[in-house]
Amino acid sequence: MENKSQNTILVDGVKVHSDDTIVIKDGSQIIPGPDREGFVSYKFHIMSGPDICQRQLKICVDVNHAKCSICLNLWHDVVTVAPCLHNFCNGCFSEWLRRSKERHSAVLCPQCRAVVHFAGKNHFLRTIAEDMLRADSSLQRSHDEVALLDTYALVRSNLVIGSGKKNRKRAYTPLDDQSDGTYHQCQQCVTEVAGFRCKYDTVHLQCQACGGMMPSRTGFGIPQYCSGCDRSFCGAYWHALGVTGNGSYPVCSQDTLRPISDHSISRIPLLAHEKNLHEQNITDSCIRQMGRTLPDVISEWIAKFENREIDRRRMMLNHAEMITARTFGLLPQVGVISPVLVSPLYTQTSSSTR
Repeated sequence: MENKSQNTILVDGVKVHSDDTIVIKDGSQIIPGPDREGFVSYKFHIMSGPDICQRQLKICVDVNHAKCSICLNLWHDVVTVAPCLHNFCNGCFSEWLRRSKERHSAVLCPQCRAVVHFAGKNHFLRTIAEDMLRADSSLQRSHDEVALLDTYALVRSNLVIGSGKKNRKRAYTPLDDQSDGTYHQCQQCVTEVAGFRCKYDTVHLQCQACGGMMPSRTGFGIPQYCSGCDRSFCGAYWHALGVTGNGSYPVCSQDTLRPISDHSISRIPLLAHEKNLHEQNITDSCIRQMGRTLPDVISEWIAKFENREIDRRRMMLNHAEMITARTFGLLPQVGVISPVLVSPLYTQTSSSTR
């Protein structure tokens, strides 16, 4: 254990000064001060292993409460709508959304008929549904039915579904003087750009880098999502249209979302090791000991990835088999780095650490 505080602490009666380390064991007594008087005493205990914890932890869910009210089957790629928080298959709700837009009507929840303002994937419920399928194979749909649902699915990142009403607060801007009373999500809500202008019910995506909005335009040809994590980013879209940001409508850098092979990484991002500086320093040291540079390691690994010399099944990617070196991914500096760019930091240095 390392003392990261500015104070001297006691561990089993031994003084541990700031930045010093000490070995602790099951039952060690820790006092966050230089003496026993006036400080709370803590005792360190080693908990049961993950296998025991998994056997003890059980979540009981009635299968009837885990079914989509549209297809009446167990959720597949479950999405949750807000504010009512009902859950549906991604493909089922996407078809419902598409038909509502064709009728130019407000999007209502298929279950309670409340107006839907947001829709997004629910990864927690998806895990529960997958556990149910493993426990009861009779709930499994046919391969063809699952494939059909996936072709309908439109919800990748969180969708903001407009109702045409001014229902969200923001600072006053001069554009409000030109407003017709509706709330403008993005610049294409205000004026036509490249032959397109948002309608009052256009579905929008929120950029995960700058927080700005853009219309969801499937099949438009300009990438709006990172292919590895399915999160939405606006830089490539707006810059392809020649639109720059302002105080009311932010736009992130056009370099945020670009082909994976075009990214330049000069340092190991913190999130590559989940903000563990100790592991990051080990990786950095291993690369130097091999006489390599980080850009060299990344470039070599991407070449192997492109030639399918890498086992993609072990990677935390949503579309691993479809990704190539020219697939659009994230700029590391936005705070959420694509797993495609992180993986070589482990695979290339693991042999050296041994």
